[in-house]
Amino acid sequence: MMPSPRLLWRLAQINLVLLRYGLDEVLFATRWFRPFRFLRVFMPWTWFRHQQRRRGERIRLALEDLGPIFVKFGQIISTRRDLLPPDIAEELSRLQDRVPPFPGEEARAIIEAEYEDAIDGWFAHFDTEPMASASIAQVHAARLHDGRDVIVKVVRPGIERAIARDLRVLYTFARLAQRYWSEGHRLRPVEVVHEFDTTLHDELDLMREAASATQLKRNFRDSDLLYVPEIYWPGTRRSVMVMERIHGLQISDVEGLKRAGVDMKALAERGTEIFFTQVFRDSFFHADMHPGNVFVDVTDPANPRYIAVDFGIMGSLSPVDHRYLADNFLAFFNRDYRRVAELHVASGWVPADTRVDEFEAAMRTVCEPIFERPLGEISLGALLMRLFQTGRRFDMEIQPQLVLLQKTLLAIEGLGRQLYPELDLWDTGKPYLERWMKEQVGAQAVVKHLRRELPRLGEILPALPRRVDEAIGEVSQTRAQLSEQQAELKALRDAVHQNGRRNFAGAVGAALVISAFVIAGLDGRSPMMLGDAPMISWIIGSLGGLIWLAAWPRR
Repeated sequence: MMPSPRLLWRLAQINLVLLRYGLDEVLFATRWFRPFRFLRVFMPWTWFRHQQRRRGERIRLALEDLGPIFVKFGQIISTRRDLLPPDIAEELSRLQDRVPPFPGEEARAIIEAEYEDAIDGWFAHFDTEPMASASIAQVHAARLHDGRDVIVKVVRPGIERAIARDLRVLYTFARLAQRYWSEGHRLRPVEVVHEFDTTLHDELDLMREAASATQLKRNFRDSDLLYVPEIYWPGTRRSVMVMERIHGLQISDVEGLKRAGVDMKALAERGTEIFFTQVFRDSFFHADMHPGNVFVDVTDPANPRYIAVDFGIMGSLSPVDHRYLADNFLAFFNRDYRRVAELHVASGWVPADTRVDEFEAAMRTVCEPIFERPLGEISLGALLMRLFQTGRRFDMEIQPQLVLLQKTLLAIEGLGRQLYPELDLWDTGKPYLERWMKEQVGAQAVVKHLRRELPRLGEILPALPRRVDEAIGEVSQTRAQLSEQQAELKALRDAVHQNGRRNFAGAVGAALVISAFVIAGLDGRSPMMLGDAPMISWIIGSLGGLIWLAAWPRR
């Protein structure tokens, strides 16, 4: 099928941007085009090009020029540091949504179309000038009729069509890379684009984001660590979300926080505790913790409180994953590399036939040079990145939920050290993990598990005598069936044995008869020393064979 004119035009635009930033060399570096690299000498745009920028910077600038979808793609793949060269990953992590806002009147029209009602029926005031604009949506200030200040998040018009168009382009590039690029098989670009596809479509559904915000708020209901704004559900739709308006200082405003007298050490350590609480207590964490999504409530500077916004990307871990992850963290803290290797094999993160001693040695090689440095100088995020790279040698499978976790950990550690450079993430995290593990395996965990299972036990216990009686009856019936089957098998085995003996006897008798006739046929042509032996043999063999054949079936 021929590509549509719009897709062809988009491909032409992309090629022009790639040429502008000198990324045609990436194309000619592939195995498919490498034989034609000499043609670049004849391309006029290469004659006057001065490559003063590094390749990572040029890739970042090209993605910014290509538009919000490519910017978002760059942001997401920047978290796959196990797949990208370090210089490119570092540059892509600097991508920011610098997207021009769309007109406020268009936002009003989208809201009224979703509500099927005039906007004045829902809001006493709606500010058509947007507060912020990103690649997927933009935010407007508003006030409800009951006087509550809220923000209204509105999905950009036409964004789904733009996403579908650019995703087709990205899938095309990914398939070509996977087929012709020497690193394509290992880096699995089609799977990376598929992950991006899933994440984008999740972000387009604001009902999903509102549900995630509500869950996170419930998890921290009784905590003074993190505040999550309340969702106004009557006004929330798939393309419109209404949420409580919060007031605080952006966490990247370090000078403002210091002027407000905030305890920076406490703020950094609280951020670490929030991370470990979300991951290990709740198995549900905010996975887009860049500075634009994190604010600080400074009303009590000695006990600063985090405020989170934008819940479009959330991560979760299964009970098995987060138990293995906690065990891994503690094993690293204690330098128990054997335990680390065993956990990776047991969890299925590396193939079952991986040699534990070899994996243990590789982990030790990565970690020991790092542990010899002061704890405050150790980057846990960088360590995870090195471990992923080492795991690649052992065919360690990429776990999407762990990639989101790594991204979040890197963001938390970066924010924490920006706030308090002496932050020791290890020293802060280890006590929490040890406490959490005790809660999981100690008496407290047993009581908690029983409490959670009590409603189910209440349903099972009254019916338990009847179920036991039924189980005993089923066991007795199964035993009778097994005895009957054993008797049938014995009879069958005896019949097979008897038939085997009969067949053997028949074969012996037939052989004797045939031998007798063969000997008789030699009469007159046998050597002289046989004399009358052929005739005697024939008589004996014939009689013996016939008697054997006649007598055996009656035995």
